[in-house]
Amino acid sequence: MLKGLLGVLAVAVIAMLGSPSVKGGIESVVVSFTHILYPKIRDMRYTVALLPTRGFYRLPDSTSVPVTGKDVTHDRDRLERTFVNPQAPDEASVARGEAKFKKTCVPCHGAALKGDGLVAAKFMPPPDLLNSSSRGRTDGFIYSYIRNGGAIMPSYGAQVTAQEAYDLINYLRHLQKTEPR
Repeated sequence: MLKGLLGVLAVAVIAMLGSPSVKGGIESVVVSFTHILYPKIRDMRYTVALLPTRGFYRLPDSTSVPVTGKDVTHDRDRLERTFVNPQAPDEASVARGEAKFKKTCVPCHGAALKGDGLVAAKFMPPPDLLNSSSRGRTDGFIYSYIRNGGAIMPSYGAQVTAQEAYDLINYLRHLQKTEPR
């Protein structure tokens, strides 16, 4: 009796798997189970093309990166006179500035801010950031050099955001106060 029940079950399974042809067997079973969850319209061969004149597009997410435009380049002399760093020079800002300096500025300015980085050995060396002439520069001058570049330094406006520039200025001012040079 058990052999008969197994035989009937085997015939039922073969009948459910599809036609006896080689081409139709398992493929038709897979299609029959997935066509409900994965309709033809979502297949790569049958995708729906969205025309720009039809449909509505959502506005960009509030956390997305803007791709239209660049920071307004201010008049360097005016910025030097009127710029006030909006970021308070607290410990967190100095720590963020130190991390950004080590990541972005050390190749040229060096770890000790002397202008002896690896890049400086091959090109014109940047100024020592702890000497008296750099100490006399205003925050606006430093900000404009970081964001817009200068005579030797290229623009880092794409790599350093405004907030990171504020933190870099706070880090530089902190070192200028604490270093004896």
